[in-house]
Amino acid sequence: MSRYTGPRLKVLRALGVDLPGLSRKSMQERAQPPGQHGARKVTARKSEFGLQLMEKQKLRYNYGLTERQLRRTVADAKKHRGATGDKLVELLERRLDNLVFRAGFAPTIPAARQLVSHGHFQLNGKRVTIPSIRLRVGDAFGPSAAGSKIDLVRATLEDPALERPEWIALDSATATARLSHLPGGDAAPFPLDLQRVVEYYATRM
Repeated sequence: MSRYTGPRLKVLRALGVDLPGLSRKSMQERAQPPGQHGARKVTARKSEFGLQLMEKQKLRYNYGLTERQLRRTVADAKKHRGATGDKLVELLERRLDNLVFRAGFAPTIPAARQLVSHGHFQLNGKRVTIPSIRLRVGDAFGPSAAGSKIDLVRATLEDPALERPEWIALDSATATARLSHLPGGDAAPFPLDLQRVVEYYATRM
């Protein structure tokens, strides 16, 4: 399954939650699901599978992953000790494209991914073009000299989409951010039932 490139607000309405990584827009003005019969779907009861699928889709769309990428990340999370759900969120939050977004350099994760892919960011002082790289504690990242002059980067730093989390330290003088410590299982910036995500993949991997 390929990465989603369609209408973003439609996804927010279908899932019933704002996903800041996907879009700066909010579904609150049109809270009902999309489609001709959207109003009826609000009161319809979902099956347990439907609830599990919805929680999984929140992760996939917010972090901009393909189904294969998300499955691979879940498999990596299962290899570690502790709660699989908490480790899954940690691994997703440590992706470079997400950190560029959470640090306030880009308005959304898709925008951050494009900036990284085009070589406008550095990791530990070296140019990087792979958005999926997972950072370790202490790693420093930020726009290159040319990247710091991009209007989108400058505008987002002045008006970030989200409040910067405490596990990302930003040096405003050099426009360099650092992963100060690992994010926890509650780091996802939207309501999420991690147990249902784990249950969804329990019988599918």
